[in-house]
Amino acid sequence: MNAYGGRRRTRSGLRRRVAAALAGVLVAAWAAGLFLFAEGIPRDVQQSRNKTDAIVVLTGGSLRLEQGLELLSAHLGTKLFVSGVHRGVEVQQLIDRSLRSPEIIDCCIVLGYAADHTAGNALETAAWMAKQGYGSLRLVTASYHMPRSLLEFRNAMPDVQIIAHPVFPENVKVDEWWRWPGTAILIVSEYNKYLVAEAGHRLRRMLSAGTAR
Repeated sequence: MNAYGGRRRTRSGLRRRVAAALAGVLVAAWAAGLFLFAEGIPRDVQQSRNKTDAIVVLTGGSLRLEQGLELLSAHLGTKLFVSGVHRGVEVQQLIDRSLRSPEIIDCCIVLGYAADHTAGNALETAAWMAKQGYGSLRLVTASYHMPRSLLEFRNAMPDVQIIAHPVFPENVKVDEWWRWPGTAILIVSEYNKYLVAEAGHRLRRMLSAGTAR
């Protein structure tokens, strides 16, 4: 082997080692972020009795809607907005069964049909909040879904006070989540979606800042 071939082989080996080292750093950073994300999933409800202008429920489980209806019945919000309702689902029937007073449905519950993902929930809710002239909301969704929901809602409504009100599905074992395959898959999926959403918002802010110059 000549000297040139030896140097090229050395450089190739060095590039592979550098690439492997960088990949290891990225995996370690991702794993560390995952555990921080999981620790940040709420385990209880803070400010449980604070009143807000609106109560907002993100569809995805009957437990969320039932909690929203309880909060409305306790007069912790003026109106209940249910975001991401798909036409033909049983949300209306559940509301009818849960409330004894039909006039409450007419005056105080609004169903939003435009959203089909979390970012859409935030935009749909922001438009409704602006139309109502509201400045605060209590956000009801599953605990594991709350970090990404808050990210999207705070981005869509930076001037609105948002109180997190998580609900806790029995099949999601947040404590020692790594021991439960179903919960682990769910949390990893939520973490990856959170990273994508955060990266998207950061990129848009950078592009906006560059355009403004």
